[in-house]
Amino acid sequence: MCKTHAETGASVGVTKAREVLPTNVKPLHYDLTLEPNFDKFSYEGTVIIDLDVKEDTTSISLNSLEIDIHSTTITAGDKQITSSPKISHNDDSQTTTISFEKALPAGEKAQITQRFTGYLNDKMAGFYRSSYKDKDGSTKYIATTQMEPTDARRAFPCFDEPALKAEYTITLIADEHHTCLSNMDQASEKIIDSKITGGKRKAVTFNKTPLMSTYLLAFIVGELNCIETNSFRLPIRVFATPASDIEHGRFSLELAARTLDFYEKTFDSDFPLPKMDMVAIPDFSAGAMENWGLITYRVVDVLFDEKTSSASTKQRVAEVVQHELAHQWFGNLVTMDFWDGLWLNEGFATWMSWYSCNKFYPEWKVWQGYVTDTLQGALSLDSLRSSHPIEVPVKRADEINQIFDAISYSKGSCVLRMISKYLGEETFMLGIRQYLKKHAYGNTQTSDLWAALANASGKPVEKVMDIWTKNVGYPVVTVTENEGSNSINVKQNRFLRTGDVKPEEDKTLFPVFLGLRTKDGVNEDLTFSEREQTFKVPSTEFFKLNADHSGLYRTSYTPDRLSKLGKAAKDGLLSVEDRAGMIADAGALAASGYQKTSGILSLLNSFGDETEFVVWEEILARISSIRSAWVFEDQKSRESLKAFQRNLVSAKAHDKGWSFTKNEDHIQAQFKALLFGNAGICGDQKIIEAAQAMFKGFAAGNKEAIHPNIRGSVYAIVLRNGGAKEFDIILNEYRTASNADERNTALRSLGRVKDEKLIQRALALPLSDDVKGQDVYLPIAGLRSDAAGIVALYAWMKQNWEAIEKKCPPGLSMLSSIVQMCISGFTSEEQLKDVKAYFDGKSTKGFDRALEQSFDAIKAKANWLKRDKGDVEAWLQDNGYISSGGKL
Repeated sequence: MCKTHAETGASVGVTKAREVLPTNVKPLHYDLTLEPNFDKFSYEGTVIIDLDVKEDTTSISLNSLEIDIHSTTITAGDKQITSSPKISHNDDSQTTTISFEKALPAGEKAQITQRFTGYLNDKMAGFYRSSYKDKDGSTKYIATTQMEPTDARRAFPCFDEPALKAEYTITLIADEHHTCLSNMDQASEKIIDSKITGGKRKAVTFNKTPLMSTYLLAFIVGELNCIETNSFRLPIRVFATPASDIEHGRFSLELAARTLDFYEKTFDSDFPLPKMDMVAIPDFSAGAMENWGLITYRVVDVLFDEKTSSASTKQRVAEVVQHELAHQWFGNLVTMDFWDGLWLNEGFATWMSWYSCNKFYPEWKVWQGYVTDTLQGALSLDSLRSSHPIEVPVKRADEINQIFDAISYSKGSCVLRMISKYLGEETFMLGIRQYLKKHAYGNTQTSDLWAALANASGKPVEKVMDIWTKNVGYPVVTVTENEGSNSINVKQNRFLRTGDVKPEEDKTLFPVFLGLRTKDGVNEDLTFSEREQTFKVPSTEFFKLNADHSGLYRTSYTPDRLSKLGKAAKDGLLSVEDRAGMIADAGALAASGYQKTSGILSLLNSFGDETEFVVWEEILARISSIRSAWVFEDQKSRESLKAFQRNLVSAKAHDKGWSFTKNEDHIQAQFKALLFGNAGICGDQKIIEAAQAMFKGFAAGNKEAIHPNIRGSVYAIVLRNGGAKEFDIILNEYRTASNADERNTALRSLGRVKDEKLIQRALALPLSDDVKGQDVYLPIAGLRSDAAGIVALYAWMKQNWEAIEKKCPPGLSMLSSIVQMCISGFTSEEQLKDVKAYFDGKSTKGFDRALEQSFDAIKAKANWLKRDKGDVEAWLQDNGYISSGGKL
């Protein structure tokens, strides 16, 4: 993780304030041989790197981390420059510098050969070990990789920057019964004498890769089962360990074949590798990784059992598979030149997964879900002062993991949706095809994408879009109506959830695509780039801005207009996206002080007759955010808010029911599950009894007593209304269930307990051997729903800080999630001071951004309570809610 320059030899270069390797040499080709030793969790390696010498030099710096280099030789042509050069290593900058007396002249072709020992770590980074239980109960291992963003250097010495593309020839030495995989197809296999075992092993060599970045390199060794399809012009395979049912990969396999064919036609660009492999990895820190030709996944994100998994799980698997396959072009074929352009990879792949899902499964109506999912995720994080621009300056390697967040993924994809609407979908895709063709096998910056889209459309794309990618935040657009004339006045200001924008933070004027909906349709041509502007409307009787919510902004209407829009929703004048987005805006504006919370409560109350799933999803999300802010308030207020939610949702839940047919409609299945879970958790007695009856049958051995769509909700409900008996049954289900999805559902539910002893049992799980490093957050996530759980989480974090850091190293991404989970549930200035005092003096490198975002979230809730505590109490009283949970 680059912080200081190398101590001797050539210094680490600094380009645009980035701490990067010197540019005196450039890698052309790596010949890499690795032989894992599963007994010692290590591997022996040899790397031969062909170099192009760019300038006269007596030193070469490259990246390495936690690798023991035994020998280094440098040759140029037929001559050996040195067999014993001076080697210096800088742990902090993760660089090794090789110094020698005889200079390599510019224009020379040179070669470094290094022999080394690496370690199959348990950090899910670099070349690491992943464990699984065999059918006889014994622990088995595979060796696998995760190189993104900067962990190829953990696997072998290399030039570990995305712009330093090279070709690779990989050889893996393994036992004969092991499967060996890499990015390319197999070129040869021969039996050799192993230096590790002393016996015979096989050496599998793969064909040379095209030009690619180090972070996309992958190799796997282990016992794997496989299924294959011939539905695409190239072979596509899914692999999994013997612990998993490989047939559960069938859905992903056939979807991949259809998706690759669709992407080839959409991008007018053939997938350039000879095969596509997708592998379910038992230990995996992310959801999936787009390694070129060898995609790795968490088990739950690629294996799917239609009989035991929910409709939402199926959609998640589809989106992840299509996201990773989009990367094969956007990211792999054309790659950002450095990590400040991460959004070019992740924003596009996120947008493309929605786009392709919509094409493949129109009945899923994914663009409706986009409004409550991706858009709200982006707007939520970007409403914090501690957010960052889409194009975020990245200086050091240890800053990179922290930008794999809702800004790079969700806001990035929202900006692309916005520009696709602005240009038109066909023109947008034409620009994408031109971009991919021009920059294939190369590296790009955001300006290259804007240039391609401008060329395709003839519009000033860079001028319009740079403001969105280079600046933090987004605006709230305040709408007022001009009496006596059919016109509206709109004004934009920076939106912050904390509600305390300073004048110096409100200088950016965004180009806002107004998307004006009237009875005549939608006018997509209105763009608003000033502080304040007036626009004509056909009539003030009915209008709404941000039609279908494809724009990145909040809209603040007067209470009278909001009331009229509520009526328009009932009259069928607003789309599903409009209704969900309007509720989201009203909720966010109440939380930040632009409107009163009583207003959003009244608005939600008026939506009792709503019929659409995603609108209800947003209604319940907004109630949940209010209840989260009020979680430490007096019992009367908490119970009254709970009663409000119950009275809003119960009748609808009873009406929809909780039985599912064999061919249940995809959206209706999720709708039923949403209503059932929410009504049960907030105390609906009929649903509690139904959940307990299902659970009783399940505990007696009938695994079909609980439908997969509501399994998690049933577990949560019986835990909230039960005790140690229910906890033990669900914990046993986690330990013994037949697939990862069922295990995860059980583990995720265990935090929904109320009893103090059971809270402590849930808190004992993350650091135990029972829970894999990838899943440390699952058993504790549910504790954030209650004040007691939030307090216990924070105490647990403080008491176990060293153990948490060991299991979730600061340089990797998991620690950020744990820290946010353990502190962001607080709601007062006093609690915030306590948390700040705890971290004062501690090194926060690797999670400092997450910490600041948690501080901002707490401050926002504290401000909200100061403003609206009395307002909410008055509304609850005026509307007849009482502390016993009933309604007058």
